[in-house]
Amino acid sequence: MSNRKPRPTQSGRVTLSEIAERVGTSSITVSRVLNAPHLVSEDLRKQIETAIAELGYLPNRAARALARARSDSVAVLIPSLSNTVFTQLLEGVRDVLHAAGYRTLIGDTRYSPEEEESLLRAYLEHSPDGILVTGFEQTDTTRQLLKASRVPVVHMMELSDSAAYSVGLEQFDAGRAITSHLLSRGYRRIGFLGAQLDPRVMERLAGHRAALHDAGLTYPIGEVLDPRPSSIGMGVGLLDRLLQQAPDCDAVFCCNDDLAHGVLFECQRRGIRVPQQLAVAGFNDLAASAWTCPALTTIATPRYDIGHASASMLLQLMRGETPEPTKIDLGFSLVMREST
Repeated sequence: MSNRKPRPTQSGRVTLSEIAERVGTSSITVSRVLNAPHLVSEDLRKQIETAIAELGYLPNRAARALARARSDSVAVLIPSLSNTVFTQLLEGVRDVLHAAGYRTLIGDTRYSPEEEESLLRAYLEHSPDGILVTGFEQTDTTRQLLKASRVPVVHMMELSDSAAYSVGLEQFDAGRAITSHLLSRGYRRIGFLGAQLDPRVMERLAGHRAALHDAGLTYPIGEVLDPRPSSIGMGVGLLDRLLQQAPDCDAVFCCNDDLAHGVLFECQRRGIRVPQQLAVAGFNDLAASAWTCPALTTIATPRYDIGHASASMLLQLMRGETPEPTKIDLGFSLVMREST
């Protein structure tokens, strides 16, 4: 192995030619070690790997992506990295994409279409091979960027009647199902607590209203809506507002389980018996919902499966295949527990 010190490049990055010079071989051979090591003899491969480690070589992914017309990366845009719903969605995405050799560029949009647009602009500079986005609430500019990029896109969590590829569930039907359950248990003065107020929450609210209308209850007993992020503490505050607005409320549908957990805690503090005085239902079936006291009735949503199926559909698109169907409804299930 040569002891000559490599000449610094203008960018400061170690190049393949510098590694080749150190070992006394060609740049092509060094490239083979990086991309097809089985084509290089074991002795020479070890020398090159040692030189790579000593010189601190880092592959230029941008250059490789340009040469190969692919980046081996996928941009994934989700509304929150702290919400369990989306961390489980990401687990499904990662299990598929990482097994296929793709890196994920994960962006937290904070439920902001404008932030989503900004993140998309940044990620498109990395030439992703595919894009996963949450829902359909994009800005006009984001839609134009997605179209102009000609990169395969799959929408997660929500479904569309358009030609867009999507994997999720019918939020409207799920909202109607939980309220229909409350009605079937004899509750008639059913309130609704909503936070975040993203399109999925508003679809659940629309389903709730439809169930009340079908039962001849045109005017809801009470709705308390707050655009701030959902939390247990917010559930406490929203229940207080609901009971001031509709003190004779006999049931409440919370748009998320964490709100419902807060409602249960506040009911215990106030001595309100659940479900005898107030039935409580949630949405998403978070892990703790089976262990609250009483255990929470809720809608179970297949977050991991949605992530897994979305990434699998995107893989097909990136391979030039045409997925069938273009819309996958993974459904939901009503989990009836003690709180109703």
